[in-house]
Amino acid sequence: MSKLVLYGLDISPPVRACLLTLRALDVPFEYKIVDLLKGEHRTEEFLQKNPQHTVPLLDDDGTLIWDSHAICCYLVDKYGKSDDLYPKDLVKRAKLEQRLYFDASVLFMSLRNISVPYFYKKVTTVPQEKIDNIIDAYGHLENFLGDSPYLTGDTVTIADFCCGATASSLPAMVSIDPEKYPKITAWLARLGELPYYKEANAKGAEEYIALLKDVFTIV
Repeated sequence: MSKLVLYGLDISPPVRACLLTLRALDVPFEYKIVDLLKGEHRTEEFLQKNPQHTVPLLDDDGTLIWDSHAICCYLVDKYGKSDDLYPKDLVKRAKLEQRLYFDASVLFMSLRNISVPYFYKKVTTVPQEKIDNIIDAYGHLENFLGDSPYLTGDTVTIADFCCGATASSLPAMVSIDPEKYPKITAWLARLGELPYYKEANAKGAEEYIALLKDVFTIV
């Protein structure tokens, strides 16, 4: 088997999505911490591997892939014993990929647009518009779940890993009201029952929330 190395840090939701996928696939890998707050993603060595200087970064025996969604898809296609986590059926895959693009363009961006200014410039004032973006994202996520236990149906997929890693971090800014969002609440609890969830996601999400909870002022 190829030597897999994942570069990242636990507080990053995209990194945790990859950790969830790797744990679900039960493939051996090495995990190398890259501390963005210390600028370790901008060293010459790291830039040679990923000129976009982002985490996660996957090194599969010299094949370098970044962006969590691309990494998760690649991992299942190459190492999955089945296609349950990323179906090959075109209709099922299209639905799943819509959820991935939703995470990339809406859900995660609503988090990133608040957290990045704080982490790098200590900006603690947040326009109400950015808070509203999170609330809108919650509404879409609640609707996507519908009557299904997971985001695309009856079984867990990488869409749940990617969106779940982000959604479990968003309470740093806006809590998930179980009365308003019962489906999101039940879905996250369901993900929490996965045997690898605590190590791969919960600890990092809790650390992320602890770093950011109550530091922002809405203006």
